[in-house]
Amino acid sequence: MHEEDFTEDTGRPSKTKQKEAMHELQDLGAELVELSVGQLKKINLPENIFDAVRECQKITAHGARRRQVQYLGKLMRGVDDEPIRAGLAMLRGESSAETARLHRLERFRLRLLEDEGFLAEIAAIWPDIDLQHMRQLRRNALKEKENNKPPKNFRAIFQVLQELDQQGTPAETAGEENDE
Repeated sequence: MHEEDFTEDTGRPSKTKQKEAMHELQDLGAELVELSVGQLKKINLPENIFDAVRECQKITAHGARRRQVQYLGKLMRGVDDEPIRAGLAMLRGESSAETARLHRLERFRLRLLEDEGFLAEIAAIWPDIDLQHMRQLRRNALKEKENNKPPKNFRAIFQVLQELDQQGTPAETAGEENDE
């Protein structure tokens, strides 16, 4: 690096640092372009960026697509990119909190398959759970495993647990209200 890369007297980043930041935002935009519409909606992008990403996904000409990605990088300079980076990390499974949550739900599913009595503990955490439906899913998952069939109900148990977990627990929301 050269000395002129660092401008301590002005207190702002050098041109080199600014260009690096712009290229990072362009790369982030290019990564967004590769996602499906469902994944994009999970990230909760600002409307103008969402529209630019969708437009770029429609473009097939290489040069035009490159220019659209540059434009997307320019738009991203005007927004906070941390929520976008966090959303992408969550989609990639890089978020340690998200990974821990998924592991916890997986342990719940395995314990439920081992012991139907664990359903009472799950009901204590999520009172809104449909116990009859969960019992049926458990029975079907055990039959699938016994008959070497695809684990359709095994996956369904995880999806139900994940939906319940995303809704939160009444104990958590009541605790938050009491703190105010």
